[in-house]
Amino acid sequence: MKKNQLVVQFKLNGRMVSSEVSPTMTMLDLLREKFFLTATKEGCGKGECGACTILLNGLPVNSCLQLAAALSPEDEVTSLEGLVFDPLLKKIQNSFVQEGAVQCGFCTPGMLVSSYAVLKSKKNPSDQDIKEGLAGNICRCTGYMKIMSAVKKAATEE
Repeated sequence: MKKNQLVVQFKLNGRMVSSEVSPTMTMLDLLREKFFLTATKEGCGKGECGACTILLNGLPVNSCLQLAAALSPEDEVTSLEGLVFDPLLKKIQNSFVQEGAVQCGFCTPGMLVSSYAVLKSKKNPSDQDIKEGLAGNICRCTGYMKIMSAVKKAATEE
C-alpha cells in the first residue's frame, strides 16, 4: 500500500469491491480512475451540475462531493453502468430518445440516474416530484420540458 493511502471496501453495482484511495479522492475519481466506469461525468466539480450523479444507498448524490474514503462495507454505490439491465432504466432511456430529451449527452448519465431515483420512489410522480428529483441536474442543450416529458412518459409506459 502506498503512503497516505486507505483501503475502502463497499458494494459497487451489486458486488463487493475494494480499492486503495487517497484521503481526498472523490467517489467520482474512484469510479472513473480505479473501476473504469466512465458514464459518470465531471461537469463542474462543485456539486452544482449533476453530471456526476450516482446512487449511494439508493439515493442520488453528487459523486464529485463524496469522499471515497468515507465508504464502508455497508455502503452500496450504483453508477449508471449498474442499472443497464434494469427494465426501468430501459423505459427511461427509450422515453428520453422518443421525447428528444438527449442532445449533447454530457448531462444524460446524471439525468438518467436522477430520473431512475424519481421513478423508483414514486410510480406516478407529479410534475413537482419530477422537478424536485431533477433539481440538481443542469442541461444546457434541451431545456427541461423534453426531459420532464420523458420522465412522465417512462412513468406511464407498461
